Amino acid sequence: MKERVLRALESVRPGLQADGGDVELVDVDENGKVVVRLTGACDGCPMSKITLQQGIERIIKTQVPEVSAVEAI
Repeated sequence: MKERVLRALESVRPGLQADGGDVELVDVDENGKVVVRLTGACDGCPMSKITLQQGIERIIKTQVPEVSAVEAI
């Protein structure tokens, strides 16, 4: 599952990088919880919560249905 999550992150990465940000995978646990770290311009951005929920989480869950949640640290 971790490899599939990484591939999903690769599909969202260009959009984040275009705005000066990025995302890195921290962990995928056995319950399907994914933990990511937003970096660059995304770190601390007021819109980062929306980016995480409506962008990153939506795409990951679409490509990897067994994912139960996506959280940022």
